[in-house]
Amino acid sequence: MQYTKPKRIGELLPHLFKDPVIVAKITEAELPEVWSKVAGEITARYTSEVTFLRGIMTVRITSAALRHELFMRRSDLCQKINTASRMPIVRELIVK
Repeated sequence: MQYTKPKRIGELLPHLFKDPVIVAKITEAELPEVWSKVAGEITARYTSEVTFLRGIMTVRITSAALRHELFMRRSDLCQKINTASRMPIVRELIVK
């Protein structure tokens, strides 16, 4: 193992945030916040859980009427989420 000179955090962070894997993980962590912005304040109040796994975002809604409306609009919502997150990360949206 070769010794390298210590570097400051400020020098390393720009390189770290260029890594596509790290950028994707950060985007995944921001999805609940993106959902609140895309779906709206009232829908966010009726949302009990937002999960993401392997390109599939699952949203639990407590109101049956709202759940049905979101189910009908899920492809549009999926596109809006990808646009708001600046990355095509969500392939499918499941409304439960």
